[in-house]
Amino acid sequence: MTGHKDESSGPAAELRAVLGEMAPALHAAWPDDDSFPARVAWQKALAERGWAAPHWPVADGGRGLGAADRLACQTELAAAGAPDIAGIFGIKNVGPALSAFGTPEQRGHLEGILTTDEIWVQGFSEPGSGSDLASLRTRAVADGDEFVVNGQKVWTSDGMLATHCMLLVRTDPNAPRHQGISVLLVPLDTPGVERRPLRQMTGEEGFAELFFTDVRVPRSALLGPLNEGWRVTMTTLGHERVGVIEMAVALERDVREAVEGFDDGIADPVLRQELARRYVESRTVGLLGASILRELESGHPPGPAESVIKLGWSLTTQRLSESLLTAAGPTALAGGANGDGAEVHRFLRGRASTIAAGTTEVMKNILAERVLGLPRS
Repeated sequence: MTGHKDESSGPAAELRAVLGEMAPALHAAWPDDDSFPARVAWQKALAERGWAAPHWPVADGGRGLGAADRLACQTELAAAGAPDIAGIFGIKNVGPALSAFGTPEQRGHLEGILTTDEIWVQGFSEPGSGSDLASLRTRAVADGDEFVVNGQKVWTSDGMLATHCMLLVRTDPNAPRHQGISVLLVPLDTPGVERRPLRQMTGEEGFAELFFTDVRVPRSALLGPLNEGWRVTMTTLGHERVGVIEMAVALERDVREAVEGFDDGIADPVLRQELARRYVESRTVGLLGASILRELESGHPPGPAESVIKLGWSLTTQRLSESLLTAAGPTALAGGANGDGAEVHRFLRGRASTIAAGTTEVMKNILAERVLGLPRS
């Protein structure tokens, strides 16, 4: 789908060889495990071999790979049964922002991000200010050589496990919505920071709400220019969009593997047709995603058209979770054939796909206004 190069050479082949050496010991220590400690172990092992962040610049500890090679490496990790890395937001979003805007002192965090000594999260969403980041209300007031932060963040992924937060705050309340915003780098053990877990309907506590009460951070914590945090944020979200495109391109593989999981085939012709539709949807999204990846490789800047990918990926992911639950039958509700409840868990997690990284409603508005040129109603 992505125009693979010779599979016997190149970065993906190099990573495949590395995984062949390290994966057996990791699987032996963490069999079928995607818990946080297991993810830490995998990331540490990858970092030791220089593969924790292959898309980072070489000077920052990466390999300088472009989007296509990055996707090929993700495919190798999936084939090796590797779980998501532990510090995924630090690797995919925060690290590139530090590389682009950080001072020499701030860039010192990069090594800790690679090795999991530092686990970073994004303090973006707030109650009443989710996809509309420009409406955020968390304040940071300058006081001498410090900022005093007050406010709340919510739906912070891995918030209970993190050590540091890339925090979006309003530093000029009188500026227009997309101005007067700044980014602060905040250790989460700073006095005045409180964390509370948010339990999801899957039973997991993968998110947290963060409270900041008179939290003092030094001026040196400012990432990028004062009141220009929107530019820093767009850089961060640009890397997040590339991650979504990678997931979209990989969706076809997910559908194929899910269908192959039915050892006895699928007898119901209606259900067969439904899963065939999921495959066609995933292939369409994947081909479009691969096309955009090639444009990014050639230097084309991210744009609003990529919202098509996010919309297609999220809807297809959600529909696939529904189709697979139907295919699994009533036994799935009692824990499934293996007693692990995987089908129900996937279905429940699928509800979040149309919310994460921008809600479906916001994506449709972006497409209507910025791609189709329709007027606001």
